[in-house]
Amino acid sequence: MADLRTQSAEETAPLSRREPTESRAATRIALRRARELALVPALLLLTLLGALLNDSFLTQRNLISVLGASAGLAMVVLAESLVLITGKFDLSLESVVGIAPAIGALLVLPAAESGFGTDMPAALGLLAILLVGAAIGAFNGVLVVKLKLNAFIVTLAMLIVLRGLLVGATEGKTLFGMPEAFYTLATSTFLTIPLSVWLAAGAFGVTGFVLKYHRVGRALYAIGGNPDAARAAGIRVERVMLGVFVVAGVLAAVGGLMQTGYVGAINANQGQNMIFTVFAAAVIGGISLDGGKGTMFGALTGVLLLGVVQNLLTLAQVPSFWIQAIYGGIILVALMIARVTTGRAQD
Repeated sequence: MADLRTQSAEETAPLSRREPTESRAATRIALRRARELALVPALLLLTLLGALLNDSFLTQRNLISVLGASAGLAMVVLAESLVLITGKFDLSLESVVGIAPAIGALLVLPAAESGFGTDMPAALGLLAILLVGAAIGAFNGVLVVKLKLNAFIVTLAMLIVLRGLLVGATEGKTLFGMPEAFYTLATSTFLTIPLSVWLAAGAFGVTGFVLKYHRVGRALYAIGGNPDAARAAGIRVERVMLGVFVVAGVLAAVGGLMQTGYVGAINANQGQNMIFTVFAAAVIGGISLDGGKGTMFGALTGVLLLGVVQNLLTLAQVPSFWIQAIYGGIILVALMIARVTTGRAQD
C-alpha cells in the first residue's frame, strides 16, 4: 500500500506542476485570439462614431471609397504578413508599389509621353509589372535566405535603391495616359464594388485557407516559430522562404497597380512611407514581429480599421502629418498589447 501511495504521489506531482504552465499557455492563446477579435467591436465603434460626427460617413459612396482606397494597402499588408510569419522583414515592398507599375507603364507609353518608346501592348505591360515584383522579391530572397544577410538591412537598402530608380526612370514626372487595362481593377465594378476590393478579399480568403489547412501554411508557421526545428522536420526552409519573398513581391506589385488605378496616375512618390501604415495594420491585426503567429483575419481587420480611421480624419479635415503620427501611436499601443498577451520580451 505504501508503494502505491508513493507511486501515486510521484505521478500526480508532475501533473500538478504542469497544470499552471498549461493554464498560462491557454490564457495567452485566448488573449491572442481576443486581441484579433477585439478589432471587430473597435470597427463597429468607429463606424458608429463616424455616423454621429459626419452625415456622409455611412453613405454608400463613402463606404465604397474606403474599401477602394484600402484595396492596394490590403495587398501590401498581405505580402508583409506572409514575410513576418516566417520571422523576416521586407521594407522594400513600399518601393515595389511604385517601381513595378511604373516600369509597366513606361514600357507601353510612347516616348512622347515620357515612356521608353517600346510601345508594348497593354497585356505585356501588365505582365511586366508582375515580373518586376517577382524579380525584386527573388533578389531579396537570395540575399536574405542564401547569403544569410540581415533582412531588415537588405530590404531597407532595396527600398532606397528602388526609390531612386523610380525617380530616375520617370525623371520625376507623373505618368498619365496608360491603357485602360491599367485602371480596370479600380474603375470596373461588380455589384457596385470595385474589382480591386473583390480581388483583395479573395486573396485574403485563399491565403487564410492555405495558412490554416494546407501544409505550406503550416510550414510557414513552423519556420517562423523555429526554423531549425522546421528543418529537422523535413521542411525545405530555404526554398519556402525564398518563395514567400517572391510571392510578397508579386502581391505588392498588384497592390501598386490597384493604387495606380485608384489615383489615375503614377508619380515618383507612389508608395512612399506606405510601409509604416503596412506595419501598423499588420501589428494591430495580431501578426507577430517575432514570427510564427498571426492570421489573415486579424491582418484584414487591421487594414479596415486603419482605412476607417483615415477616412474619419480626412472627413474631419485633419492634416496628413497628424494621421501619420496617429498611425505611429497605434503601432506603439499594439506592441505593448502584444507584450502583455504573449508574455514574451520582444527582440
